[in-house]
Amino acid sequence: MDVMPNPAILTVDDDPAVSRAVARDIRRRYGDRYRVVRADSAETALEALRELKLRGEQVAVLIADYRMPQMNGIEFLEAAMDLFPAARRVLLTAYADTDAAINAINVVDLDHYLLKPWHPPEEKLYPVLDQLLEAWTAGGATATPELRVVGHRWSAPSFKARDFLARNLVPFRWVLADEAEGAELLRAAGVTANDVPLVVTADGKSLVQPSPADLAAQVGLATTPAADFYDLVVVGAGPAGLGAAVYGASEGLRTVLIERRATGGQAGQSSRIENYLGFPDGVSGAQLTDRARRQALRFGAELLSAREVVSLENAGGARVLRFSDGSSVAAHTVVLATGVSYRMLPAPGLAELTGRGCFYGSVASEAPSCSGEDVYIVGGANSAGQAAVHFSRYARRVHLLIRGDDLARSMSSYLIDQIARIDAIEVHPCTEVVGGAGQDHLERVTLRDMRTGETREADTSWLFVFIGAEPHTDWLDGAVARDRRGFVLTGPDLTRGGHRPAGWALPRDPYHLESSMPGVFAAGDVRAESVKRVASAVGEGAMAVSLVHRYLEAQ
Repeated sequence: MDVMPNPAILTVDDDPAVSRAVARDIRRRYGDRYRVVRADSAETALEALRELKLRGEQVAVLIADYRMPQMNGIEFLEAAMDLFPAARRVLLTAYADTDAAINAINVVDLDHYLLKPWHPPEEKLYPVLDQLLEAWTAGGATATPELRVVGHRWSAPSFKARDFLARNLVPFRWVLADEAEGAELLRAAGVTANDVPLVVTADGKSLVQPSPADLAAQVGLATTPAADFYDLVVVGAGPAGLGAAVYGASEGLRTVLIERRATGGQAGQSSRIENYLGFPDGVSGAQLTDRARRQALRFGAELLSAREVVSLENAGGARVLRFSDGSSVAAHTVVLATGVSYRMLPAPGLAELTGRGCFYGSVASEAPSCSGEDVYIVGGANSAGQAAVHFSRYARRVHLLIRGDDLARSMSSYLIDQIARIDAIEVHPCTEVVGGAGQDHLERVTLRDMRTGETREADTSWLFVFIGAEPHTDWLDGAVARDRRGFVLTGPDLTRGGHRPAGWALPRDPYHLESSMPGVFAAGDVRAESVKRVASAVGEGAMAVSLVHRYLEAQ
């Protein structure tokens, strides 16, 4: 079995003398436990980080000089966070740049800034790094095992395994089954290429076609609640759910957050959110999700992964949630924050190609594989626009297909302007996908001009769909009132003609975010008539907790 290499401390500075000096001082103190990686430009440093990521290695600390050409230290650290969100971040600055360092605290969640020169290192460098390395180790980063995932390029089950790990920020190395290493791992596990995906842990354990719950257990994600009863159960770990968990736990409520796939929801898949308050340079969905998740855990919230809730019951003073395996958890109150999913394209031939060239939502892990190829994106809202911008960095050309005449009806103006400046993106108005075909993966799509009815075929292996919004509420049938599309009705929407909802026994009207079951609240996209924006979802999650307190105080 291969021995895991030491975690890395990466330093980047375009001044060779400074770069050598900081690497020398760090190596002298930490060289026996950490590998020091030195780069002389931000691009070189990012390339080194990409290689470390692909090899499944770890990075403990990133140290970047502020004044670098093409990409300054803040911009580098922001990009590096997408690859190693748990790494601690340090900015090297001159005295005149302290304002920039303070700004970086908000932009990239900076851990520390060091003024140059840092001599003597025993006083100005080592105490800082000691503290950061201790915090990184305490955060559990070193305990995460390297995983190797063996599969076929166009295998839908292989894609699901990789997508689950990537969205949960678990490092892994992807190995093709028809490569030498992949074939060796399959033989060692006693399986064939027909049995993929095969997941091999660092200690040599083999998992054949593992379920999300199996993967979660192997990578250290909690799947079982620590208690039987809580003050608050939050179902769904998108922005609304994370907001509710942070505020609930920080205000002393025993809180558990339950997620069936991965934290972040649709927002967690966004390559860049540029209109979220407090992030003037934008923030990726993965960055925002990771910060919120760490924040909730720091306040004491529990986070359960790969657990599907299948029913909600009113049991007197308790609300009981049952899982798909028959187990259950109960609480005084519940916040429903299950969000929505993208609607499936009804075009013939696409259903069987899902995960094999046809994807729903943005799959950031697939972007590098699109290099030099044509990518087709369906949808005209912000999520589709953000994906188009992201994939344009890799693809030869990105084709954005919309049903309307232009993007103005459903996309933010800043994003429309950004798309207009990118030559690699072509917008196709009044165009829909009416078919797809391919052998083992998507090879072509059939497009129809909605104005003329004419159809044409386009060769592509990449189709990403961002249409419609279907709430995850079938499991609530008969438990809480929903509208005709399945969204949860709350507050004033439950009262008609001055009458409270059927079965409502309390001597008051439902609170603003409260459902037809007292003590059960809805927040974010799952709520009827909600504003489908990340900021509003977070706000509703926080507001739901304030109403939870009001409900508990009245009991």
